[in-house]
Amino acid sequence: MTPWGSSSPTGRAGEARAAAFFSARGYRLRAQNWHCRYGEWDLILAAPKDSLWVFVEVRFRRRPLGGQTAATVTAAKQRRLTQAAQLYLAQCAATEQRDPPPCRFDVVALTGPTPEDAHLQWIRNAFSAVN
Repeated sequence: MTPWGSSSPTGRAGEARAAAFFSARGYRLRAQNWHCRYGEWDLILAAPKDSLWVFVEVRFRRRPLGGQTAATVTAAKQRRLTQAAQLYLAQCAATEQRDPPPCRFDVVALTGPTPEDAHLQWIRNAFSAVN
C-alpha cells in the first residue's frame, strides 16, 4: 500500500491527529510539512519549555499488511530524514542566532480504518541520526 502523503485529505487528517496528540501533551508546533531537497518532516515540535525539539514522521495504514506500520520508515527514509533535520537545524541556528536544543526522531504510526479512528502508536526515539 502506498503511504498517504500530506497532500491527500487522509494524510492531512493523520497529521492533524498526531499534532493534536502532541499539543495535548504540551508540545508546541514549530513547523508542519517542512520540506527540502532531502525530504519532508510531517511535524517539528518543541517539547514543553523548549528543552527538546522533536521531529515526527507520521505513518497511516488501514491494515499493517504483514508488518508494523512504523516499519515503513526504512533505512533509506531515515537517512533522508536525518539530512532534512540537519538542514532544518542549520537554518534555525542561522536565523535564530542560537544553537538549537537537543533533538529526537519519533514516529507516530496510525493503523485503522481512518486516521481519526486508528490506533495511535507513539514511538519515541524511533531511530538515531543516520549519515
